[in-house]
Amino acid sequence: MKFIDQYKNLGREIYILFFGRIVTSMGALIWPLMTLILKNKMGYDATFIAILTMGMSILQFPMLLLGGKLADTRNRKNVIIVCDLITEVAYVICAMIPLSEVSIALFYIAGLFATIEGPSYDALVADLSDGDTREKAYSLQYFGMNLGLVLAPTLGGLLFENHLGLAFLITALSTFTSTVLIFFFVKRLSVEKKSISKYEEKREGEGIFKILKERKALLLYALICGVGGFVYGQFNYLLPLNMEALYGSKGAEIFGFMTSTNALVVIVATPIITTFLGGLRDVRKLLIGEILITAGLYSFRYAQGIMPVYFVLMTVFTIGEVFSTLGKQPYMTRRIPSSHWGRVNSFVNIVYGAFPAIGNVILGKVIDSQGYNAAWLLVGAAGAVTIVLSLILALTDKGSFPLLYEPNAATLQNSQEASGCTFGPH
Repeated sequence: MKFIDQYKNLGREIYILFFGRIVTSMGALIWPLMTLILKNKMGYDATFIAILTMGMSILQFPMLLLGGKLADTRNRKNVIIVCDLITEVAYVICAMIPLSEVSIALFYIAGLFATIEGPSYDALVADLSDGDTREKAYSLQYFGMNLGLVLAPTLGGLLFENHLGLAFLITALSTFTSTVLIFFFVKRLSVEKKSISKYEEKREGEGIFKILKERKALLLYALICGVGGFVYGQFNYLLPLNMEALYGSKGAEIFGFMTSTNALVVIVATPIITTFLGGLRDVRKLLIGEILITAGLYSFRYAQGIMPVYFVLMTVFTIGEVFSTLGKQPYMTRRIPSSHWGRVNSFVNIVYGAFPAIGNVILGKVIDSQGYNAAWLLVGAAGAVTIVLSLILALTDKGSFPLLYEPNAATLQNSQEASGCTFGPH
C-alpha cells in the first residue's frame, strides 16, 4: 500500500523510536486528565489551575534550556534514558501513595525531566534521517504517538473515578518499556546525509542569538508557536473544564472519548496527508493547520451540550493538528545549523510554553468571572492572530530562505559523505 510504502527504508533506529512512541503513548493516562484531576479531585478553581500551570511552565523554561544544551553537547540517547528512568520512579511513587499535593508535585517533577529529554528526542530523529526523508520520519513518530493514544485517554477516563493509582502505574510501565527498547536497540546516533539543506551546515562556536539574529523568520515562527500554542492548549485546559462544567464527574469520560477520537483521526489522517500532500511546503501546511485548529476549537462556543457535534469539531481540530505538526516539525531543522538544533528547539519551546502559561491565567479569570462563552471568544481572537502571523510567514519565508525554494541549489550532494562528516554527538 502506498500509505505504508512511504515509511519504508527509514532505518532501524527510526522504527525503534516509533515503537517507543507507541508504548509510551499507550500508557499516557494521566496527562490528558491532569486538569480534571486538579478540578474534580483536588477541588481547585479554573484560575488556580491556570496559576499552577503557569508556575510549572516557568520551572520548565530553565529545563528546556538545559535540555537544548545537553542535546547539542551530549550523547542524546543517554540523555533520553536517564530522564526516562527518573520520570518512571516518580510515576511509581505516585501510584503507591494516596492522591495529594505530593502526588501532583511528583508528577510535575516527572514532567520536568520529560521536558529535558524533549530536545534530544527531536534532534535524534533529525540525526537519523536525511533531508529527503525527515518529514516522513517525523510523520512516523507522530503517527506512533497517536496510535498509542487511541485507547489511553478512554482508559484513563474510566479509571479516573476509582482507580487513579492504577493509571499512574500503567504510565510508569509503558514509559519503562520504551526506555528498554531505546537502550538495547538504538545503536546508531546519526546517519550519513545524502541531501541536506545548506542552512543545516554546522556553525560551531557560535551562540544561539547570533543564529536567530541572522534568521529573523525563526522569531516570527516562534511567535506563531507561542500564540498558536495558547490556542491549541485549550484542548487540555478550557475544553475539559467546559466538559466538567456541563457533565460533572462524567466530563472526564466524555473528554477521554474525545481525546481518543483525536488520536484515531491522527492515525487515519497522518499517512493520507503525508502521501498526497507531502509536496506541499511546510509553511503552507502550518497555515492550513492553524486555520483548522482555530475553527475546530472556537466552534465549541456554539456547541454547548450538543454531544454529537463535539466529535465533528474534534475531527476538524485534529486534521488541523496533523497539518500543523507536519509543517512545524521539519521547518526548523531545515533552516538552522545542525549544531544548534537542540538550543533553538528549546528557545521555541520556551515561547510555546510561555504564551499558554500566561494566557491560561487570564482565561481562568475570564471563566470564573464571565463564563465559558467569553472564554471561547478570547480563544477565537487568539486563533485569528495566529492565522494572520502564519500567513505572513508563508508569504515571506521564500525571501528569508531562498535556497529551499530552488531544489537544485538547496542541498549539498554528497559533500558531507566525502568528508566523512555526520551530524550529532556520538
